[in-house]
Formats: sequence, structure tokens, C-alpha cells
Amino acid sequence: MKEQLSKLARSRKARLRQEALCEVVFRPLAHLVVLALAPLRVPPPAVVVASAAFGLAGAVELARGHLVIAALLVQAKTVFDNADGQLARLTGRVTAFGRYLDSECDLLVDAALFAGLGWYTGQPFVAALGFIALTAVLSVNFNVERLARGAPIGWDSSLLGRIYGLVYGWQDRLAERFLRGRHDLFTVGALAQLGMSSQLAAFGICIAVGSPLVYVWILLAQLVFVAGLFVLTPSKEVSLEHC
Repeated sequence: MKEQLSKLARSRKARLRQEALCEVVFRPLAHLVVLALAPLRVPPPAVVVASAAFGLAGAVELARGHLVIAALLVQAKTVFDNADGQLARLTGRVTAFGRYLDSECDLLVDAALFAGLGWYTGQPFVAALGFIALTAVLSVNFNVERLARGAPIGWDSSLLGRIYGLVYGWQDRLAERFLRGRHDLFTVGALAQLGMSSQLAAFGICIAVGSPLVYVWILLAQLVFVAGLFVLTPSKEVSLEHC
């Protein structure tokens, strides 16, 4: 038991504040996947691809109106999305390629899920608004953590690195301009609870109960909450890397 807990601890991503739902539910579930895959020497990027496959299948089932199946596939996507990073850290195979692939597959799956939502509900513009809102919330979450650590913007010249820079670079630059200095520990911790695992859990619940469009309104409420956080957070040029 102590050995398994040690492995779980070693696979944890270093963050100033952790996402509670991920820590309590999805990381332990993902750890079971990691324990099964690590002895087989499965490369972490293969787990990224499996995660994306679950997500894309969930989007297809959502579009077809198979809501419970779609909700379960989305949660499977979340488990494997956590497992790829945990596997990489536990086995010492963390790479820039894996990071870029993970980020880009996440965006692809998010786009597919909201496309499926638009198809199922006949409300493509509302679904597109939800996709934009989710992307904004996740970008703020990532960048506030990055700025609090004092980490610079950056990507390499590989193909996936260039795609990453094209897709995410402008978001990171906007964060540098508007969010720098607005990252006390309360803000970092509050935003951490709006991470990908919690988002897809909420989306899955809305899908399963037959009201997937409700999730768009939840996202819009999150945008109001995030805006309120920064209104209430005084700007200060302080790094929290060693807090």
C-alpha cells in the first residue's frame, strides 16, 4: 500500500494549488490505468491518443443523442487524460512532444464535443459560445498558474510545437498583458477548481441528465466569476513560485 501511495505521489503534477475533484476522483482512477500500463511500457503519447479517441467517440454519441453513453465516454476521456501525464512522470518519460500532443488533442476534443452539442440541440451558435467560454476559462487557469510560477511563454520549432504556438501563443501573450501580477494564491486556487477534469465532469452530468445546454450557462457563469476574481485581486508583480 505504501508503495502504491508513493507511486501516486511521484506521478502528481507539480502545481501551486491542486484541482480538488481531480485529486479525489480522477487521479486515483487514472492511477489504476497507469499501474496496468507501466509494466507494459506503453508510451504516454499512446495514452493521449486513447484519451482523444474516447472524447471524439463521446462527441459522436452526443450528436447521435445517445446521452448516457456520451457522458460515460467523456468521463473515460478524463481518466485517460489524467493517466497520460501520470504515466509520463512515473516512468520518467515526460517530453515536449507529449505536452504539445496532449494540449492539442484536448482542444480538438473540446471542439468536437461542442460541435456534437450543437448538432444534437440544433443550437450551433450557443454551442460555439460554450466552446469559446470553456477555452477562455481553461486558458486563464493555465496562464495564471504559469505566471504565478514565473514561467515564460515558449514552444519549440517542431511541428507540434509550431501548432502549439499558433493555437495557444496568442492566448499566452494576452495573459502576459492583462493577467500579470494578478495571481495571489487564492486566485490560483479558485481557478484550479475550474480545470479540465472538473469541466468535463460537469459537462458529463449535464449530458447524462438530458440537459447538455445547461453546461453553456454554467460556463458563462464561470466567466462572470473569473472576471470578478480579477476585479477583486490587486495587481502586483510578485512570483509565488516558492510559496
